[in-house]
Amino acid sequence: MSHDRFPSPFDVEAPEGIEGWEELYPYSVTFGEQRREYEGNRFWFWDSMHWGTAMTPFDSTFFELAIASLSQMNSRHYRIPPADGIDFRVLYGYAYLSPVGVDPEKIEARVPQFVERAGFYFQNWDRLYDEWLGKVRSCIEDLEGLDFSALPEMEDLSVITDGVGLGSGYRLQEEYRRFKDLILRVWNYHFEFLNLGYAAYLDFFGFCKEAFPTIPDLGIAKMVAGVEVDLFRPNEELKLLAHKAIELGIADLFATPSTVAANLDSPAGQEWQAAYDTAADPWFNFTSGNGFYHFDKTWRDHPEIPYAFIHDYITKIQEGADISRPIEAIRAERDRVVSEYRDLLASDEDRAAFDGKLGLARTVFPYVENHNFYIEHWTMSVVWRKVKELGAVFAKEGLMSADDDIMFLRRDEIDEVLWDYYSNWAVNSPTASADYWAPKIARRREIHRRLSEWSPPKALGEPPEVVTEPFTIMLWGITSDSVKTWLGSEEDEGGLSGMSASPGVVEGRARLVFSPDDVGDLEDGEILVAPITAPSWAPVFPKIQACVTDIGGMMSHAAIVCREYGVPAVTGTGFGTSDIKTGMLIRVDGSSGKVTIVEE
Repeated sequence: MSHDRFPSPFDVEAPEGIEGWEELYPYSVTFGEQRREYEGNRFWFWDSMHWGTAMTPFDSTFFELAIASLSQMNSRHYRIPPADGIDFRVLYGYAYLSPVGVDPEKIEARVPQFVERAGFYFQNWDRLYDEWLGKVRSCIEDLEGLDFSALPEMEDLSVITDGVGLGSGYRLQEEYRRFKDLILRVWNYHFEFLNLGYAAYLDFFGFCKEAFPTIPDLGIAKMVAGVEVDLFRPNEELKLLAHKAIELGIADLFATPSTVAANLDSPAGQEWQAAYDTAADPWFNFTSGNGFYHFDKTWRDHPEIPYAFIHDYITKIQEGADISRPIEAIRAERDRVVSEYRDLLASDEDRAAFDGKLGLARTVFPYVENHNFYIEHWTMSVVWRKVKELGAVFAKEGLMSADDDIMFLRRDEIDEVLWDYYSNWAVNSPTASADYWAPKIARRREIHRRLSEWSPPKALGEPPEVVTEPFTIMLWGITSDSVKTWLGSEEDEGGLSGMSASPGVVEGRARLVFSPDDVGDLEDGEILVAPITAPSWAPVFPKIQACVTDIGGMMSHAAIVCREYGVPAVTGTGFGTSDIKTGMLIRVDGSSGKVTIVEE
């Protein structure tokens, strides 16, 4: 199972029939001759964790906003000593990242800057975090309140009698400008705390590695496990609704999830529906994917998804299974590991430092997961509803051929369509958008289809000697060791190596899952093998024995969720979905980070 070395981004053969693909994305995020020397001599990895399929032009908006916001916090706000931002490019529709290190001679000067800036947040964490929740909820409320309604035949009389002086055309363009402001604002907020969460954990991690040279990475991760976070709340609400369905005597309705809604007209059904409605807002603003694509299905908009999970839980309960998260066992193991290593420290000073760094890591750690619900799920659910609402207006008003044509426009191009709509509405003349955009969108759809069928390389360019950027290490699991594994220099015959993400050793049949639509195929006792998991897949964890992913570090959502649900896991294998096939008997050793193919 050897693999080729990483190609240069300028040597990757393009898929057939994609001429002109570059116009789907802003010129600043594609590889180009003007930066050839810089781009060709860097290491780039495909962020299949967040962008595992080809992006449409509008999908790429959130790739750009997210990584720019992340980088800004690293480099300009907190002055993370060893790392600036993460550079980002699109190659044939796929997202590539490159961590940017700091000149070693400048690191020392940044240390006091980081201590002052990060220290203020750490010392005022609870207050600032409460304010953060308010800021994000305010953004969500503002997004929901955006008025993308069509332009009227005639302005309301109140526009005249109130002396407003502005019309609906101005309103629609202003609302779109506000939309762009709000999505950038909320992605800035996303990383306001997240970068610090990883920094605090890395600080504790570094202390442990120095104090206990033989401690495994998993041993450190166990010390911050056993948390209650809002990201787990949607799944917990499903369990409560499953119990309620049994108590009310309507469990049989869920055997066919697609017909549940039509059969809840009884008093018991109405009582259950009221409980569902209470849970759904906000907790079922939860996407089946990761929230970055317009086609991700949201539980609130597609209730058949939570109904199916509720049915699975009903079945488990009726079989006498315990569907609760094993949090007490996880906390007991956490406390055992902490006590074991703390006792190895020789001085009170070292123990005080250990206690302080561990305490800070535990304080900030819940945010590492909570942000995911509030931004990727709740906010992005609202974002996609609003974009689809605007797309429907474009189609209804004859500016586009279909509701989803808007997804094949860049965000700046939407301004052009809005101007065409407004100016010709004002003049009462025909618009030009339909004829102008129809052939372009048809071509872009064809290019996107071809890009979606292409298999991008895992990485590009020169392998790094060392990686210092905290996100790259903790979230994506990109380290010098993992890169060597990707290159095939340290692979074991018949197996794969990755991160020891969640402890335990099991054998079972593999089930490859490439998208949320495949999750329903999982059967009891199988091992989930995926490019990466999504938080909304948590309801299937009672079914599976273990989990293997292509990408992801110790603080990836897959690793954290597996630890919190007591499921053995190996993340960041690089080639799990390439080398393992559905039905293979595999052994997953989450304690050592090894995956072995036992029987093909």
